Amino acid sequence: MTPEVVLLTELAETQVDAARAATSGRAARTIHGGADVALRQTVLALAAGHALGEHGSPGEATLQVLRGRVLLTAGSDQWEVSAGGHVAIPRMRHDLEALEDSAVLLTVATVPG
Repeated sequence: MTPEVVLLTELAETQVDAARAATSGRAARTIHGGADVALRQTVLALAAGHALGEHGSPGEATLQVLRGRVLLTAGSDQWEVSAGGHVAIPRMRHDLEALEDSAVLLTVATVPG
């Protein structure tokens, strides 16, 4: 398999445009991953004011903000992260809210199926 070069800044803009147009206020594209690999990377965009809602994590995960500003909440802890910021996601239920139109690179390590 030949690796694909992905321009994250361009993909972030495309996904933000798609999120703005979606009734859910979100859009996502997986750029690496699948059933046979342990690492999954997804560019996820949220329009301002939209959130993922509280959810669990299937494995160890990190979040890198490509554009905008988001609020990550886990229990009583909160982290506001802006473009260029990176944070490890706690291994507990958490929520992600877009404080402005935002795109993030979500990296999750899972056990292959």
